[in-house]
Amino acid sequence: MRLALRAMIVPVAIWAAAMGIASGAFAQTTVALTGLKQDSSLPVEVESDALQVDQGTGEAIFTGNVKVVQGEMTITSDSARVEYTPGGNEIDKVFFFGGVLFTSPTDAAEGEEAVYTLASGEVVITGNVLLTQGATTISGAKLVYNLDAGTGVMEGRVQTVFVPGSGTP
Repeated sequence: MRLALRAMIVPVAIWAAAMGIASGAFAQTTVALTGLKQDSSLPVEVESDALQVDQGTGEAIFTGNVKVVQGEMTITSDSARVEYTPGGNEIDKVFFFGGVLFTSPTDAAEGEEAVYTLASGEVVITGNVLLTQGATTISGAKLVYNLDAGTGVMEGRVQTVFVPGSGTP
């Protein structure tokens, strides 16, 4: 999937110039993530090849073909560690490792690692981050976005690419 998403990048930066953003020139770019907007209070379903639970630390570790579904959002990775709130009755954070891919019906974001804090609805993806919205791509070192608000910030050497006439800003 990473190669397919990366293959979509073409050297076009007209939109970025029109918006006052020189491709790759700024260390931070605010992005609209309406396709990844999600009600973070919805139930979370987790699947994997194996599960290890440690009652003492309040952690659950999912390994092998991890798939997390919440509403219309799907997150896949090599492994995930779930931390529970004190008392162990609710999920506090989910840490994703290796080949992380967040998808919705219209958008996708990928990176090497991610942390999803359920209470705030904040997701932080790091490591060669690529956000794809239709034919538009934005890449950088770190993407911080809020699922509830549908807004985010891409940080690091940010590059924005789009295909003219695609209807996606």
